[in-house]
Amino acid sequence: MPSFSYVARETGSGREIRNSVEAASEQAAIAALLNRNLLVVSIEEKLGKRGKTGGGRVSLPELVIFTRQLATMIDAGLAMVSSLQGLAEQTNHKIMRDVIKDVCARVEGGDSFSEALQKHPKAFSRLYISMVSAGEKGGLLAEILARLATYLENSARLRKKIKSAMMYPTAVTVVAIGITIFLLVKVVPVFAEIFSGFGAKLPAPTQFLINLSNVVKSYLLVILAGGGAIVYGWIYFIKTPPGREFWDSRRIKLPIFGSIAHKVCLARFTRTFASLVRSGVPILEVLAIVGTTCGNVIMEKAIKVATLDIERGEGISVALGKHRIFPSMIIRMITAGEQTGKIDDMLERISDFLDEEIETTLAGLTSLIEPILIVVLGVIVGGMVICMFLPIFKLSEIVSPNKH
Repeated sequence: MPSFSYVARETGSGREIRNSVEAASEQAAIAALLNRNLLVVSIEEKLGKRGKTGGGRVSLPELVIFTRQLATMIDAGLAMVSSLQGLAEQTNHKIMRDVIKDVCARVEGGDSFSEALQKHPKAFSRLYISMVSAGEKGGLLAEILARLATYLENSARLRKKIKSAMMYPTAVTVVAIGITIFLLVKVVPVFAEIFSGFGAKLPAPTQFLINLSNVVKSYLLVILAGGGAIVYGWIYFIKTPPGREFWDSRRIKLPIFGSIAHKVCLARFTRTFASLVRSGVPILEVLAIVGTTCGNVIMEKAIKVATLDIERGEGISVALGKHRIFPSMIIRMITAGEQTGKIDDMLERISDFLDEEIETTLAGLTSLIEPILIVVLGVIVGGMVICMFLPIFKLSEIVSPNKH
């Protein structure tokens, strides 16, 4: 169906509106606008294809702002089209603005809000669309959007804490590698040239460091390219289905970091589950969504098997309890939620508890990693310095070996 860009004025307030609408013809578009009490100033057919912005990816912070503001505007009684127009005008993010305009045009053309969101799968996840759809069907769209915004804010906050916790060790590791390469390429060769004038056998640690320096200096580009290739190959491997399954099955078993990764997946699972159930999404659709959003292939497979058991009549706790990836504590709380009919509240409590545990573990890990990294960096640099000064400590033995 053709899309038309228009400039119109509201008959009541005289406010100018610039937007687009889809209609079979220009006359049909004008008629549709008149039915909405809009006086058309100018109109022309858009040459671009409908849904052109469907490939746009929107950042999580932008999505949180959009959802929270839209919930507030709808709760205040504003119409969906007017709300979307206002949000499109005020956002500074180009992709987000194009997405909102396209969604607004589709809603004006007769699509429901959830149907319009489906045209932008990279901007709006299946979870987002399902909750919006449930809110539309239940007449609770403003409440669902507010709940969805809270969910996205919690997810963004947890992701930010994990990133900030890993920022320091990553930076120190990169600095340590840079310093080590600099010492091997620039500093050690200077000492090696000095020691070569002694004409005697150097201590084993010093000779090893000089040999290592020669190798690094001669093949630095090859080593860097090889390291980059290994990192790229690993990233490519874990993005493939077998690689992702291999990594997901092992990362949750790593010391310290494995516990955090496992809890992050469980927190995402329980919080998403609670949000969807509370929004009125059917349980089988809920399980399908949480399986794809939990962030772990092993957990996703367990949820798929549990879904089949639930379809055969088993309870949620019984079906999930068959899989060791779900701790017994979570299974017991889900059981209590099923018995009381408040499974969404119980799942919300589990996710809050897991979030607190993750924050506590990250705080402790951050305080522990700092001294460990300082010690490691000190050992590396200090060890190289000692190796270089070792011949000076034994200068008399090296210069006059025949006297001993």
